[in-house]
Amino acid sequence: MMNKNITDVKGFTCWGAHSGVKSMRRDLAIIFSERPCVASATYTTNKVVAEPLKLTRKHLKDKKAQVLICNAGNANACTGIQGRKGAEAMAKTAAKLLGLKNEDVIVASTGLIGEPFPTEDIVGGIKENIPKLTNRREAGSFAANAILTTDTFAKEGFSEMMLDGINVTMAGIAKGSGMIHPNMATMLAFIVSDVNIDPDILDETVKECVDDTFNMITVDGDTSTNDMVAVMCNGMADNPVINSKEQASYLIFRSKLRELMLHLAKLIVSDGEGSSKFIEYTVKNARDRNTAKKLVRAISSSVLVKTAMFGRDPNWGRIVCASGNAGVHFNYKKADLFMGDTEHLVKVLDKGKPVEYDRNFVKKLLREAHIRVIMDVNSGNAQMTGYGSDLTTDYVLFNSVYTT
Repeated sequence: MMNKNITDVKGFTCWGAHSGVKSMRRDLAIIFSERPCVASATYTTNKVVAEPLKLTRKHLKDKKAQVLICNAGNANACTGIQGRKGAEAMAKTAAKLLGLKNEDVIVASTGLIGEPFPTEDIVGGIKENIPKLTNRREAGSFAANAILTTDTFAKEGFSEMMLDGINVTMAGIAKGSGMIHPNMATMLAFIVSDVNIDPDILDETVKECVDDTFNMITVDGDTSTNDMVAVMCNGMADNPVINSKEQASYLIFRSKLRELMLHLAKLIVSDGEGSSKFIEYTVKNARDRNTAKKLVRAISSSVLVKTAMFGRDPNWGRIVCASGNAGVHFNYKKADLFMGDTEHLVKVLDKGKPVEYDRNFVKKLLREAHIRVIMDVNSGNAQMTGYGSDLTTDYVLFNSVYTT
């Protein structure tokens, strides 16, 4: 997935540059399509919503867009009228330079909440860097790096597929490290494709795929003010339009979109602030998907489970306790529980009863960077998997001095 990037998707150019908001780092990303796109986005569920999200939601009512502008270093959240005017200035400036309507611009921001928005710097950066838009390979990496905040590496992905004999491509970038929790989090993801697809079908598919991927990750249990996943499709592959969920081409596209989103979501978890472990949680044989999903979220977001994973402590009682707090039917007397790494799983609970196992061996497995926790609730046929990290002393220290 990582050999190609946004610049390899037909009709898209981009750039990432330093506008002055962040010290000595790229902080402005621009992604542009030469042809108008059908577009869809999902947003944070936090009741405090950043100004760029309010504006983008308004702009995407017609499910159309052609350019995306994102700044890092300032969230433009809790900034009032000054922040609203700043987001509008970003859209207006980009639209004027590219000959578009203001409504054709998606705006996003990430960074500190509550700081005055540096409109002048960002508008200046847009004016300076829109002329630099290019499909040169390095531009994709520049854009991926320009949206980062506390991330330690850029998160990119690329996918291609054959639809009705036509090669269709898709690529994305994402950011996220802390303040990550299901139902969107402090994360942004921008995906572009040259697929030809009906806007309503795209909108439904984006929401479904986000729910199975980005909404199944957690780092620290906090949902941000700025979370957004935006997808733009310009149709330049010229495949027969996808306008029904019954089409074979739709099923392929949906699978590839979900795969790309999951790839980016996993990268976010693997870069969790201060984390030392990537943890995969699976709930099997639940009554239905909603039950399985809520159980996974309850377990993966439990502070006590996270700290147990950090301490390499196979404390299955914390997992059972978290499951009981999920707000769905859960009978621990039916549950089987397994813990381990990518190669070994050890059963620690059998139909709610403790199993004799080699505690030292399990503690050894829990030292690994990639851990698996599987709970079979033996109540149905539904299964869901989510992803999380441990809670470390490094996370506490880092976030105790985040603004200073």
